[in-house]
Amino acid sequence: MLNRRTVLTSGAFTLAALTGLSTSGTVSPSRATTRRAGFGDIERIRVTTRAFADLDDQYGGGHARHAVAAYMVREVTPLLHATSGRARPELFRAAAELAYLAAYMAMDAGKNALAQHYYISSIRLADEAGDRVLRATGLRSLAVQATELGHSSQALALAEAAASSLKGNGPERTLAWITGMQAETHAAAGSQRDSFTLLTRTEKHLERADSLPDSDWTGNYRRESFEHQTGLALTQLGDHATAARHYLASMAARRPVERRSRALIGLRAAHAHLLAGQIEQAAAAVLVLGPGLPSIASARVQRQLRQLRADWQPYRSNAHIAEADHLTTTG
Repeated sequence: MLNRRTVLTSGAFTLAALTGLSTSGTVSPSRATTRRAGFGDIERIRVTTRAFADLDDQYGGGHARHAVAAYMVREVTPLLHATSGRARPELFRAAAELAYLAAYMAMDAGKNALAQHYYISSIRLADEAGDRVLRATGLRSLAVQATELGHSSQALALAEAAASSLKGNGPERTLAWITGMQAETHAAAGSQRDSFTLLTRTEKHLERADSLPDSDWTGNYRRESFEHQTGLALTQLGDHATAARHYLASMAARRPVERRSRALIGLRAAHAHLLAGQIEQAAAAVLVLGPGLPSIASARVQRQLRQLRADWQPYRSNAHIAEADHLTTTG
């Protein structure tokens, strides 16, 4: 994992490096798109990014990430090379959003080194656009990745760097999103007091938010997002029974199209119940998800599922666990 210093001082962003992030050696930039971009091109990139994000929500990061990489290389990178003038900052901002999505999908698919490269590219593109919120977004997600991989000290440094990028300024939902990640990383580092203080601050930011959640990830931190983050922090601190309740509250409020998130959070709830000795509640948390878990193209979901099935093996004689176990093996 890269540490905070590496992310902040690794040198100037280069478009050649972004082009080289294609997951296929045969993909090359399209000559037809080597031209100056206009605002219509920028809107097209954003609409395409939202479409890919919807697919990610429903089917997991492994489903269409190669298409995202190809779109970035063939359609977007050539425009970055050629564009100057008034459209340039917005183009780089749109490209940063797309690179962020590519990173998230790669991480969800278990391609962590590739995800890290994309996150850093997103940060560099955000810097070119002069967008502090997008910079904080990339750093926050690097912190998420570090936490999931067990690198707690690096995760804490990255979450603090994300907060420093905003300097306390920004929409309340965005501040809640960043502060919640700080709380989780402090919990992973073993600091319960700091984690709870930051969770309280996160909730206050969320309560002060004066706009409805929107489709942009930096403005889409909702109550269910906070419930999930609280569960993650409590899991790090070893309070599994309380964590399970927060996970279930988050999962229950999720929209049906958020199949990957509902599956991941539901499995985390089940595992938390299991670790708390609440065997039948663990089975119930899985059964409410319904069939189709093995079909979600998410390495994170499948990893959580494998861990859960391994840990409930001693309880296979329980009828509810047996039913849940059968459900997780049928698509």
